[in-house]
Amino acid sequence: MRELLRRSITGVIYVVLLLGAVFLSSDAFDFLFMTFGLACLYEFKRIVRLKGYYVFMAYLALWWVFIYLTNDTTAINLLMLLTITVDIALLMFLFSKGPRNFTSFQKFFIGLFYIGGGCIFLTMIPYKIDEFAQFLIMGIFILIWVNDTFAYLVGRTFGRTKLFPSVSPKKTIEGSVGGLIFALVAAYFLSWYETRLTVMEWMAMACLIVIAGSLGDLLESKFKRMAGVKDSGAILPGHGGIWDRLDSLVFAAPFAYLILTIFSYVS
Repeated sequence: MRELLRRSITGVIYVVLLLGAVFLSSDAFDFLFMTFGLACLYEFKRIVRLKGYYVFMAYLALWWVFIYLTNDTTAINLLMLLTITVDIALLMFLFSKGPRNFTSFQKFFIGLFYIGGGCIFLTMIPYKIDEFAQFLIMGIFILIWVNDTFAYLVGRTFGRTKLFPSVSPKKTIEGSVGGLIFALVAAYFLSWYETRLTVMEWMAMACLIVIAGSLGDLLESKFKRMAGVKDSGAILPGHGGIWDRLDSLVFAAPFAYLILTIFSYVS
């Protein structure tokens, strides 16, 4: 009971912090996710045993360039290509059998683009339509939260078939399907409030966010399993680390930015 209460209090504080940053100002949102990115990088660096602090400096440099200095489409597309390429390569690592020993350069590159690039695109999403779209980014948060919540509830109630037992033994196929269904329902209602996307675009976004977010969650689980740890950190009592909370969003963000780019060209 005490553990449930602690998790609930931490979860409420986390959600209030996100909502406050989103609706306070775009600068507050930018600063929050720059900080979250540094925290995720710190936890990733500790888990994979990456030495030095160069990855933090490289991340902050990329952040400054893409958030404050440039809106150049070619540069943004190049960063998106690099980030998605690293994410796809990490999926090969996820589905490979046995441990994998990364070199220091590979760890640096993965941290910079998988974690750093993901946080940068997560911050760029609400600016994709030339103004700070508060309800768009909140809608993406909601899709992740709905999927996570109902995947857990449906999986706990009806789950029988393990999804990926070697990496995350508690996840089930039934839970994943349940999370997707409820995320689609949430996407339908989100289309009433954020009309920059049509209902079909919200549905497509929900499918992408759920699939990519679930893969991101499994990917972080594999890194933790290789390191022999349960959580990426302990900064959030009852929830683990910042990376534990953002693993789905960080992995899904560049794909979400890509699909928003496709929507803008199609429309």
